[in-house]
Amino acid sequence: MRTTTTKNQVMENSKVNTTWILILTSLGFFMSMMDSMIVTTASTAIRTDFNISVSTLQWALNAYNITIGAVLLVGVSLGERIGRRRIYNLGIFIFTLGSVFCALSNNINALIMSRVIEGIGASVMTPMSMAILTQAIPESKRGKALGIWSGIGGLALIVGPSLGGFIVAKLAWQWIFWINVPIGIIAIYFSKRLLPESVGSSDKTSPLDSVLIVLASAGIIWSLSEITSVNNLLIPMAVGTVGLILGIWFVRRQRIEAKPMIPLEYFKSSTFTDGNIATFLLYAAMYGVVFFLPQFLQVVGKANAFTTGLEILPWTGTLVLVAPFAGRAVDKFGEKMIATIGLICQGLGYLLIAIFINNQSSYFVMVIPLALAGIGLSMAGPALQKAVLGAVDPRAIGKASGIYNVFRLLGGAMGTTISVIAFYQFGSLINTRLFTSGFRAAMLLAAIMSTLGIVFSVQIKKKN
Repeated sequence: MRTTTTKNQVMENSKVNTTWILILTSLGFFMSMMDSMIVTTASTAIRTDFNISVSTLQWALNAYNITIGAVLLVGVSLGERIGRRRIYNLGIFIFTLGSVFCALSNNINALIMSRVIEGIGASVMTPMSMAILTQAIPESKRGKALGIWSGIGGLALIVGPSLGGFIVAKLAWQWIFWINVPIGIIAIYFSKRLLPESVGSSDKTSPLDSVLIVLASAGIIWSLSEITSVNNLLIPMAVGTVGLILGIWFVRRQRIEAKPMIPLEYFKSSTFTDGNIATFLLYAAMYGVVFFLPQFLQVVGKANAFTTGLEILPWTGTLVLVAPFAGRAVDKFGEKMIATIGLICQGLGYLLIAIFINNQSSYFVMVIPLALAGIGLSMAGPALQKAVLGAVDPRAIGKASGIYNVFRLLGGAMGTTISVIAFYQFGSLINTRLFTSGFRAAMLLAAIMSTLGIVFSVQIKKKN
């Protein structure tokens, strides 16, 4: 009787610990995602307050994402060496400090620099939260946990724009940053007490490798972000080319180094490689839609910002509702099946919008396709995460998480860029008819990228 009671207590404590691990790792992901979304609805207020142009304002938006992509792998390497929880908490601290600086900024240059500080902190929050969660959860339940993690992060897509608009309307744009401070302090306190510590590789990071990956990532992501917003393509093309050359140099060094930052042997696993490429295409399609869908609803549908947020719900809402159940399906049926079905659903949803939408059609024509695409994303995301992280040794989960997130970020930057190119190739901003034509081209491109992802998802091998 006593043995049974002790066993039940252990199981109950384990469940409580698992719940806290899931909450605290999801919170870091939510905070980093929220900050990339909440600023979008405050952009007009910031531009008016500082009396700056749209092109100048864009730097306040891009600086955050570019910094995340640039320093992500360096931060992950530190986490693997000195402790994932320690670096996770350090990331939250830097992110919170950057938020304070953002709120106190009195000019655009100060705000941009503060966003860079935020990005440095956020760069490790997502991959380290993934690594901590994956390390702490048994493999049989990992898909469910990653599904819930994805759903909570996806919640930022829903509440971010609406919350930002509400705060700006009722208070001031500075408060979109002040709200991070108490959340960050609470997250650090409980993470230090309740999250397990784990390490991966204890190898020292080469300073040259760190410099190369930072400059290469920053150059490539910046050029992809900038190339569609300037008339002179020379500078973005030159920066992107230099970034690509530095990236090739970095990869060559990884081949010959005894202790590389990114062991290229990971890519010998077809599951790891194909999972990352499918992730790249999944998010390339998604971010192209994220960029144009709100504009279409406002320009062609004549909706205001708040109504637009509500009209996007059939798409983004599925991330919260479906992802946890999709995670369970991954555990039961395997990563290959769920990822493939997810990419099919996402591609079909975007294709139906491209086929049936016009500049006079009702919004309700889009509801079912948007929900279908959202269900697809909610299924494929957790499945591809589990496939990539499960393809490496447990001690390499942190680095695998970093690589996964680099593919996700690069996919988002590339998807946005080529979607803008497709939009202007077939449409323009002149009138609603041409805007619709360009939007349909962008949606068709998103469908094609999702379909290409299927080519790689079907190559994922079942883990023995």
